[in-house]
Amino acid sequence: MPRPKKISELKSVVAKLAQTSHYEVTFGGLDGKLSDHLQKRGVDTSFITRSAGLLCSSASIPGSSLATADIKGNFMGVQEKMAHSRIFTEMQLEFYVDSDYRMIKFLEHWMEFITDGSGKDQTERRYYYRMRYPDLYKCDKTKIVKFDRDFKKEIEYTFIGLFPKNLTSIPVSYDSSNILKVSASFEYERYIAGKSTSKSVKDGSSSNKDIEQNAQALADDTDKSIEEARILASGGTIETLIG
Repeated sequence: MPRPKKISELKSVVAKLAQTSHYEVTFGGLDGKLSDHLQKRGVDTSFITRSAGLLCSSASIPGSSLATADIKGNFMGVQEKMAHSRIFTEMQLEFYVDSDYRMIKFLEHWMEFITDGSGKDQTERRYYYRMRYPDLYKCDKTKIVKFDRDFKKEIEYTFIGLFPKNLTSIPVSYDSSNILKVSASFEYERYIAGKSTSKSVKDGSSSNKDIEQNAQALADDTDKSIEEARILASGGTIETLIG
């Protein structure tokens, strides 16, 4: 039954709301041939892994939906719905453009690499587009990490099979100057919600698994204390506890 809430009850919930302005984007896992292509166009690996994500002025935490099918006949007069596929929405990213225009070059020449499988010189009249094999242009280690000011909690998304689908036009004018921005939409096969590194898999904290629960399970299955299990579950060693 509904009842009046105390201010102390509301404060404990409302005071812990997440904010939109703390996040990090990192690009990684590009194929060697794609990296070489970008390198020749003036976009080095250091820029891609360190600077491109910092220039991301706006990002979107991904969403997904389930495609369903209507099932009839299992029960008299009842129509059931059952999920058969998971559908992922495309991701929109907006970037500040650096004075060397490497951010535009990164996106432009990534898409150029996808369609440049003919191997012909683009200046030739007979040039034509031929798509490359997907494994060459898709990357599996691009991440969005959402955190807050205290850096204590986070949620991480790792995108599998990601590549740029659409590069929007960039308006320029003689009006008052503003910071130049470029935006692009990305397609991907799926994402992993939660950490996906080999370390997180080893200590049991991958895919948003709770380390405390892993520590308790480890303590229950072994003769270790809960303190020792917490350290092991977080990737430390027993020497850390002794020291």
